[in-house]
Amino acid sequence: MKNLKKIIQAPLVTEKGTSLRQEGNKVIFKVASDANKIEIKKAVEDLFNVHVESVRTLNVKGKTKRWGRHEYAKPGWKKAIVELKQGESIEIYEGV
Repeated sequence: MKNLKKIIQAPLVTEKGTSLRQEGNKVIFKVASDANKIEIKKAVEDLFNVHVESVRTLNVKGKTKRWGRHEYAKPGWKKAIVELKQGESIEIYEGV
């Protein structure tokens, strides 16, 4: 089994994430690229002591950049939108 702290890499605090948290009780995390929905659900439940209803994942493609005539690509990453059960919350988002 993978290390739970390596699966959940960082919380994402954006305008869209804030509106999802207020309206739909959903939180957004940056997760490991090789993690699946079952592993993400287990990691969130164990790390934050909450109950997860559903997990949606999406791969964010890295942008291409230019430095003079040279072109390079930023690495892609994976994002997870986690829906919590009604009445539960994660404390890291409370002060934001």
